[in-house]
Amino acid sequence: MTMQEKGNISIHTENIFPIIKKFLYSDHEIFLRELVSNAVDASQKIKRLAAIGEYQGELGELKVKVSFDKEAKTITISDNGLGMTAEEIKKYINQIAFSGATEFVEKYKDKGDEKAIIGHFGLGFYSAFMVAERVDIISQSYQENTTPVMWTCDGSTEFEITDATREGRGSDIVLHVAEDSLEFLEEFRIKQVLDKYCKFLPIEIEFGVGEEAKIINNPAPIWTKSPSDLTDEDYLKFYEELYPYSEKPLFWIHLNVDYPFNLTGILYFPKVKNELQLQREKIQLYSRQVFITDEVKDVVPEFLMLLHGVIDSPDIPLNVSRSFLQADGNVKKINSYITKKVADKLGDLFKNDREGFEAKFENIGIFVKYGMISDDKFYDRAKDYCLVQNVDGKYFTLNEYAEFAQENQKDKNDDVVYLYTNDALSQDGFIQSAKKRGYDVLKLDSVLDSHFINMLESKLVKTNLKRVDSDTVEKLIDKGIAVDTILSDSEKETVKKVFDEVINDTTKVVALEPMPADEMPAVITQNEFMRRMSDMSRAGGGGMSMFGNMPNNYIVSVNANHPTISKILKSTDADDQKKLAKQIYDLALLSQNMLTGADLTAFIQRTAVGL
Repeated sequence: MTMQEKGNISIHTENIFPIIKKFLYSDHEIFLRELVSNAVDASQKIKRLAAIGEYQGELGELKVKVSFDKEAKTITISDNGLGMTAEEIKKYINQIAFSGATEFVEKYKDKGDEKAIIGHFGLGFYSAFMVAERVDIISQSYQENTTPVMWTCDGSTEFEITDATREGRGSDIVLHVAEDSLEFLEEFRIKQVLDKYCKFLPIEIEFGVGEEAKIINNPAPIWTKSPSDLTDEDYLKFYEELYPYSEKPLFWIHLNVDYPFNLTGILYFPKVKNELQLQREKIQLYSRQVFITDEVKDVVPEFLMLLHGVIDSPDIPLNVSRSFLQADGNVKKINSYITKKVADKLGDLFKNDREGFEAKFENIGIFVKYGMISDDKFYDRAKDYCLVQNVDGKYFTLNEYAEFAQENQKDKNDDVVYLYTNDALSQDGFIQSAKKRGYDVLKLDSVLDSHFINMLESKLVKTNLKRVDSDTVEKLIDKGIAVDTILSDSEKETVKKVFDEVINDTTKVVALEPMPADEMPAVITQNEFMRRMSDMSRAGGGGMSMFGNMPNNYIVSVNANHPTISKILKSTDADDQKKLAKQIYDLALLSQNMLTGADLTAFIQRTAVGL
């Protein structure tokens, strides 16, 4: 008997299709993800029924095939999965949002492994109408004594079901592509979408036409396997698959938890450069091996957004189009779990191989410091293995350095002062002055260190951090011991007047300081607070933009005890005094990389003449 039936799709409004096309799925390429996921779903269902003995037929090689015909303007997604009868099509397709997967899981939930079903029919299927002016379903159910049927809909609320011809169980979804979506008939475009969303689906996906058709996915990615079954080579090979041509990662963490939520994945610690923003959005979120998004800021703590890798969880709530995360309790639990897992991994690496940990810390440090700055709980975990390095290359934990600095770097108020440099090459003169006094200098020169310094001061008791060029060495750690000056008050006034006339710059303040005779004749410093504010502004500190716009003010500290200053006083020629003061000032500028352009050229010419 020939079957033909016409009817209306069960919906509450005539306007559902424009809504689906325009608003529900903002990204049109999603249609391919939804249809291929449904095909995989149907394949997994038949596999499940065979496993529990409810399907006795030959299972065969389960595969989803994606092909296209540019001339006919069609894209076809075929599977040899469960298939559907006419009644099931009317139930699952015509009644929009009725979930076939939900009913299947409910029916077989006592058989176990109900979470193996990916998606659902209903709204996911209707994403096809974003690109198609007509959609045909040709389906043959796995059930005995059923015949193939064809469902056709042109995007209106009307459909038609007729008899059809099909060899074997399964379904073909045929999209008759609309004129405004012809880009999806280009081979490279379809391949691009399949690579993005279907790269790790658990059933083989074959793409192409005829002999050129190839399997384009990896159905068993390593995050689905037990860590005990994997080697370092497996992890490195997978990293290369995710990020071709990238440097090898430092190490990785394999996530695998099934209570109180289901989560698997692998997070890699890359070699991080200082361009923080360029490193982001490298973690891919999947739901049962279907790619969802690389916007994982709610699932992964902010400071771990620099990690690379994959997270897969069916328990992360998504909106109806599966395009956006929805915040809920599970997301917060997963976020906390990942934080703890990372903290524990770093702690184990430090305990088990401190030497190896130190060798990697230049790259690891950015994660550790970022975490400590942004998360108090992480600070509590990480403070025992967060390292600081001095200019001689020696590493200390925070506790070790506190004990080390106590010995020699206490000021007259019994506060401990940590000296640091953020540019050891340009600040070498200041570093050497500090070393002469037996002081240690830390190297804090990463993009986050201006914030890290502030965080340390807020956490450490009676401890200050000062950049090594923020004051003269005696004032950096003021031990209350005054250095005598050899100049009288009138001589100080004379020297100051000469330097004021030579410098003639409202952003520079001249100060005569009694320093040891073996120090530089003059140094240029900037108040620690102002320097730190401008550093943080450049590093993107919130609310610091006003400091970035303010002019930099400097102190020109003239060493009252230096022999060259005495030469200025002994000279009776005002021009000679100014020439000597100018040379001293330019040397001070040069030591801070502040002598440029015509001033630098003039300095070189003057110096060359004097040789």
